Amino acid sequence: PAASRPCTFPAKLWLLVNNPRVRSVRWDARGEGLLIDQALFERELLGGGPGAAGEAEGFKTKNFGSIIRQLNLYGFHKLTMGPAGPALGHRLGPAAAGDSSDSPDGPRHHFWNPHFRHNRPDLLVRIKRLTKANKEKLDAGLKVPSR
Repeated sequence: PAASRPCTFPAKLWLLVNNPRVRSVRWDARGEGLLIDQALFERELLGGGPGAAGEAEGFKTKNFGSIIRQLNLYGFHKLTMGPAGPALGHRLGPAAAGDSSDSPDGPRHHFWNPHFRHNRPDLLVRIKRLTKANKEKLDAGLKVPSR
């Protein structure tokens, strides 16, 4: 299964969102989207030092914009948050109740991909990197093979 190969971006993301020590990335209330606290993510996972991620592999970049680009390349869509933000999942407990689209530290992002679901690591194999050729195939309604 893809979840056992943390070499792909979606698999790495899956490990992070399911790691209780990672506080900057978590599931939304429905387990169908990702909530990313940008400032915390930068400190926790892009800072280069030993962070809360522990054994989770870090990213090769120190730039949050590169993470957003990867999310877009793998077919994640940014969702706009309402004034009260999305309802939050179980990851942060009561402290998360007052969450909004922006925290005092900076922006929060909500991303969605139809094949990135809580408790469904089997769907990760369906997430394809959107190369120019793959995008043309998808736009034409054709199937894109797994790498």
